[in-house]
Amino acid sequence: MSRATDHIDAFNHAVTTGDWDTFAERFAPDATMTFVNVPAGPFEGRPAIAQAYRANPPTETMTLIDGEHRFRWAGGGTGTLHLTWAPDGTVQTLTVTFD
Repeated sequence: MSRATDHIDAFNHAVTTGDWDTFAERFAPDATMTFVNVPAGPFEGRPAIAQAYRANPPTETMTLIDGEHRFRWAGGGTGTLHLTWAPDGTVQTLTVTFD
C-alpha cells in the first residue's frame, strides 16, 4: 500500500467516525495544508489542521483514481492531491486542488 493510499484510508475513516484529532496526528507538527479553488486555508501546524477539520469536517469519502494524485469524491467531483512527507513519515505538506 502506498503512503498516499494509507493517507486516504485514514481520511475516509475520519469521515465515517468523526475522529479528526487522530487523523491530524498523521501531519508533522509544522505541517501545512493548502486548498486550491476552495475558499479555505492555508492551515499551518498540526493544531490548526486539526481545528480546520473539526470546524468544517468533510462529509464525503474519496478514492484515488490514478495511483497517488488524482481522486474522486464519493458524491462526484474530482481533484488532485500533492503530498510531501517529513523524515518521520508524517505529512509535511498537503495541497488539494479541486477541479
